[in-house]
Amino acid sequence: MPKLKNEVPKLARSGSYACVYCGGQRHRLGIWGSPEAKTAYTRFIAELQTNPTACGGKQQQSGGQVLVAELAADFFKNIQGRMHPAHISHFKVTIGYLIEIYGDIAVGDFTPKKLKAVRNQMVRSGKLCRRMVNDYTGGIVRIFSWGVEEELVKADLVNDLREVKALRKGEPGTFENKSRKEVADDIVRRTLPFMSPTIRTMVVLQRMTGMRPSEMCAMTVGDIDKTRVAGLWHYVPKSQKTEEYIGERPIPLGKPEQILIAPYLEGKEPGAAVFSPRTAVKEIRERQRAERKTKVTPSQGERDRQRAKNPADHIGEFYDRNSYRKAVGHAIRQANKAGQKVPKWSPYQLRHAQATALEKEGKLDMAQAVLRHTTVNTTKRYAHGQLVLAEEAARIRVNPFTEDEGILSKK
Repeated sequence: MPKLKNEVPKLARSGSYACVYCGGQRHRLGIWGSPEAKTAYTRFIAELQTNPTACGGKQQQSGGQVLVAELAADFFKNIQGRMHPAHISHFKVTIGYLIEIYGDIAVGDFTPKKLKAVRNQMVRSGKLCRRMVNDYTGGIVRIFSWGVEEELVKADLVNDLREVKALRKGEPGTFENKSRKEVADDIVRRTLPFMSPTIRTMVVLQRMTGMRPSEMCAMTVGDIDKTRVAGLWHYVPKSQKTEEYIGERPIPLGKPEQILIAPYLEGKEPGAAVFSPRTAVKEIRERQRAERKTKVTPSQGERDRQRAKNPADHIGEFYDRNSYRKAVGHAIRQANKAGQKVPKWSPYQLRHAQATALEKEGKLDMAQAVLRHTTVNTTKRYAHGQLVLAEEAARIRVNPFTEDEGILSKK
């Protein structure tokens, strides 16, 4: 006969969180090692000893109210197609942090201290800079604010959550991201020879248009509209094609850009990628074959035949911003092996380079239009030519009071 157990559930660890396994269920108590988790465990055991059958059924914490996880799910469903995909992805991360700890409690039980606990978990993860932690914390408040509109949350709760102050610079455990600067054209020029033709075209096109790496990678043949304006093509990113998303801002492509893109449009279906890693790999293999100084071995010939049968193999149809960045990084390493001494740079710096170049020409408004920013203040974060302009002003500056030198020289 098995021995009957009547032991107090032990405090366990599940990832970064403290929990208790009781009645076949896992009860999250907060972040592992935190005072809140220890207090929650003590409270849990006290309640269990008072009512030993409390673990028998499904944990009921909501008291009939909407759970935090339910509120977050409804909010996430509501913003689909109504918000820029980049913002939606940020909310996805925010909601992940929120429901991981407090998804199973009622919205009415969520307090400013619990909001700070979620924020502390973001800081401890070491993945988010201070600014992003503050943004994501504000996103949680926004979720509850939306709940007020839907009569799922009381307005007083949202007012309380808004009293949580943002993390200030230098807060323990936080870090600051270095501001991204533009990459000099000369550095890009020294890197280009070590790229495949596809990546080289992507880099040059991005420098000319200032588009985002993700927009460059997602471009399909069907996204190119050649009929809007005579002499211009327009690229409409997919993120702007959602019917409910207001604010379509296509990217105009002039003659130089058209010359670059045209060869990559020939013979492709509308849904095909303009710049595909499959094409880039094919280009690399053709170059290697041309530079080969020895005969092709039988095993190599067999691999070539297998690739011909399955041309796609494991290579995807589209680049993403990470694979694009890695391709650029590989070219930089190859350039350095050849003695070019190219510093590390990323595709996103090309966007900054375009903004800075326009700013130096005194065309900040044009930079705002090219980068498709809503406000010029956002553009100024991308344009870094202010110091150069100030230095030029210093070189040509004159003293308007030269006629009063006698007065100025008096002490």
